[in-house]
Amino acid sequence: MKVSQVMTAPAVSVGPQVCLADVIREMAVSGVGSVLVVEDGLLRGIVTDRDLAVRGLGGGLDREARVDEVMSERVVTVDADADLQVAYRTFSRTGVRRLPVLDGGCVVGVLTVDDLFLDVFQRLGDLLGPVAWSVLHEPPGPPSTVGAPHEL
Repeated sequence: MKVSQVMTAPAVSVGPQVCLADVIREMAVSGVGSVLVVEDGLLRGIVTDRDLAVRGLGGGLDREARVDEVMSERVVTVDADADLQVAYRTFSRTGVRRLPVLDGGCVVGVLTVDDLFLDVFQRLGDLLGPVAWSVLHEPPGPPSTVGAPHEL
């Protein structure tokens, strides 16, 4: 399976000049914990809710400060056509929780650890569904004698 089949698209993104207040509002409206900072179609950084809390407002910056003052410029990415196993290894190796997804250097989505959880749960459901169906539709067998009292 490819990363592009599991990623969330489009990614929520803002320009580097956007103020922190607008980034916070965008995160709340979109229900996400991070936004990508994109300029001229190219990824410039990522800002998470933790960045905003610790380096932004918690670090004494004003709500009108620019997002490029708190974003992380070093961003671990993954290619859209990469096998999903590459993403699993990248998450494991780096400890990040979000991977911007690129196609030809342009941002096309974002892959999160939560996306992988959903993939795993879907695969388990696909695997266990037929098993559960067969168990539910088998006639009951003879009563178990395990643990039953013995008559003398």
